[in-house]
Amino acid sequence: MKKTVKDIDVKGKKIICRCDFNVPMQDGEITDDNRITAALPTIKYMVEQGAAVILMSHMGRPKGEPNPKYTLAPVAKRLTELLGKEVIFAQSDVVVDDKVRAAAAKLKAGQVMLLENLRFRAEEEKNDPAFAKDLASLAEIYVNDAFGTAHRAHASTAGIADYLPAVSGFLIEKELKFLGDALNEPVRPFVAILGGSKVSDKIAVINSLLEKADTIIIGGGMSYTFFAARGWNVGNSLCERDKLDVAKEIEEKAKAKGVKFLTAVDIKVADKFGPDATKFMYVDADKMPDGWEGQDIGPKTREIYAEEIANAGTVFWNGPMGVFEYYEFAGGTKAVADAIVKSNAVSIIGGGDSASAAKQFRIEDEITHISTGGGASLEFLEGKALPGVEALQDK
Repeated sequence: MKKTVKDIDVKGKKIICRCDFNVPMQDGEITDDNRITAALPTIKYMVEQGAAVILMSHMGRPKGEPNPKYTLAPVAKRLTELLGKEVIFAQSDVVVDDKVRAAAAKLKAGQVMLLENLRFRAEEEKNDPAFAKDLASLAEIYVNDAFGTAHRAHASTAGIADYLPAVSGFLIEKELKFLGDALNEPVRPFVAILGGSKVSDKIAVINSLLEKADTIIIGGGMSYTFFAARGWNVGNSLCERDKLDVAKEIEEKAKAKGVKFLTAVDIKVADKFGPDATKFMYVDADKMPDGWEGQDIGPKTREIYAEEIANAGTVFWNGPMGVFEYYEFAGGTKAVADAIVKSNAVSIIGGGDSASAAKQFRIEDEITHISTGGGASLEFLEGKALPGVEALQDK
């Protein structure tokens, strides 16, 4: 168990807090502020306890150089609106300079300040000790509440903890609780649903879940690698030919361990990929016609998957069942989302595309926990140590 901000005295202290404000932007406006609102409980708690709070985050990929396209100024504006108090924006292309240091030194209890995009400095992603020390020099305590970057050893997620007492915020605490419980003490049956395009992206997590899950459900583009490994024709579907042996091994392992391993029995195919596809049909999974491409799971599969989910005690879902961004191929992903909502299971969505799907189908409020970190949640499920979590003090 890691210490949280509640386990230490923060009154009158200066706290530097790593958040994940990597929000989508369009024409200088924030199009989705979920990541900002997710950080509010920790920020409000620190302010209410009488701490002076310095927030920091990255946004986008400015490649280690200042880029006005990726400034955090709109985040400071939105935070000001959400908190109902001014959030001072410490604008500096080098993130920490004398002006920023002076502003941090003047910060009083209850005030909030936001630093400029950490990735304006190449040293951030290199976990440069000098940059980590610069960040640490602004405060007395470090709080990490950015689960989405906890799997990266960066200056603001790991390096800074070498210079300050380090604890978690409420968001990381919640992530570790739900993902940890799902891994170590799931309410059974434990059903894991894995989709997405590539088997290669999910090998480690599938192997980890084979040790813990009762059922593994496969969907999305990676299905076709499993089909090809069985010798089935996959037409023009996405397929990792160099991973056929891996797919075979996974199925054999599931059988040996008594884990139910479900793949589609029917699929929706199209004449080509994308929104301009004009011909569609449903075919049995082992009867893919040449020249066609699998885009979604079919109606028989949706029923089988829904039935399995209905009996689950815990459901972990990461990855769509098809190309859900396009209306014609969203049916399978929506069927899985609906089945999860109807079930009485503890439901966890592992960030990324599944979180986007939950938002698209407006079911976010009916899911027990939606992870804020796609990559971090997968690495956690793989059993990997997350540098941003390892750096925090133990209880």
